[in-house]
Amino acid sequence: MTRVLRIDSSARTDGSVSRELSRTLAADLAGAEGDIVVRDLAQHAPAFVDGPWVGANFTAPDERTEDQNLTLAASEALVAELEAADQIVIGVPVYNFSVPASLKAWIDLVARARRTFRYTEDGPEGLVTGKTAWLVVASGGTALGSEIDFATPYLKFILGFIGITDVRIIDATRWGFLSEAEQAAVRAEAGGQRAAA
Repeated sequence: MTRVLRIDSSARTDGSVSRELSRTLAADLAGAEGDIVVRDLAQHAPAFVDGPWVGANFTAPDERTEDQNLTLAASEALVAELEAADQIVIGVPVYNFSVPASLKAWIDLVARARRTFRYTEDGPEGLVTGKTAWLVVASGGTALGSEIDFATPYLKFILGFIGITDVRIIDATRWGFLSEAEQAAVRAEAGGQRAAA
């Protein structure tokens, strides 16, 4: 059974292209027998990293106080979702040429030294391996891979940093400039990935 983690970050609940395509893609990847876990970062935004969180994170697990464990509980839940997933679908609306703040907050909570990556004599090593991540990138005017697209390269790098090196992209950028046929082709692409996964 395929377990899919679908992460939505668009502030829009209606009319969101990234949500629509992420929903289609996740359903396709899961198939009839699969399981989809939805994490809506816009509706339930993660807390930002603060001083107590940093202190708890850099305390050895067997030395943490009860309060420190509680401080890290939300982060642990997000990491557990990531670890349990076979396929990760991330809806990425491009806000001001980068990712929404809620998605950045999620990244800060799951990219944790000694938990999802570690430093070795040979450099950093990602600990979340054996997974495929899909970036459903939607924008009004920023073209995928252009010099003003700071969202996609960043996400590919940070996912690779924690061990997820198989990163695939559904390109829904400059959506309003696409013809109906081009939009239909993107929708078909999002709904036809199971065989390639």
